Amino acid sequence: MPDSQTRLDQTLAAFDAANAEDPNRETDQGESHPKEWLYGRRMTETLNVFCPDASEPLQLAARCQHIRRWESPRSDYPDGRAGYKKWRSQLALHHGRVAGQIMAEHGYDEETIRRVQDMLIKRNLKRDPEVQTLEDVICLVFLSHYLEDFAQKHNEEKLIDIIQKTWNKMSEKGHEAALKLPLSEPMGRLIHKALGA
Repeated sequence: MPDSQTRLDQTLAAFDAANAEDPNRETDQGESHPKEWLYGRRMTETLNVFCPDASEPLQLAARCQHIRRWESPRSDYPDGRAGYKKWRSQLALHHGRVAGQIMAEHGYDEETIRRVQDMLIKRNLKRDPEVQTLEDVICLVFLSHYLEDFAQKHNEEKLIDIIQKTWNKMSEKGHEAALKLPLSEPMGRLIHKALGA
């Protein structure tokens, strides 16, 4: 039986392998990567800075937050807010199933698997500190790596709404970290405008 750290490393590598099959690509620093593989790595990098003493389940949940997301596309659900909410809730369950199967294959017990799955569906958000930490990391990754791309596709009013909704999901610690992000000048101005609105 591998020790805890070896098992964790092997499971994170298995999550990466699952995400490496993503047919969608994203370029980072001039290199093309599978989109969700890159997202998982960004989640871990951000968690390591934001919460360096994160528990094993939290480390696992961060890495598998978008695991095999392309298998449940938004286009499979109706347009509009209700369709979007249904897609998001089903997506979280999909991530939990895939992650749980991989974790079981690597020797994790049911309690740990269920804990990771609860984090993925955001059970007890705002009341469970680890679920809140995961949400903070998700928001920080979005602001750091994806807001700029969103800004190319939406008008300012929509962007301000997105930023305000993102902000409302975060803790005070998350807010402090967000305000220290090395964002571009236009994104920094946009965030300050959204927070002042």
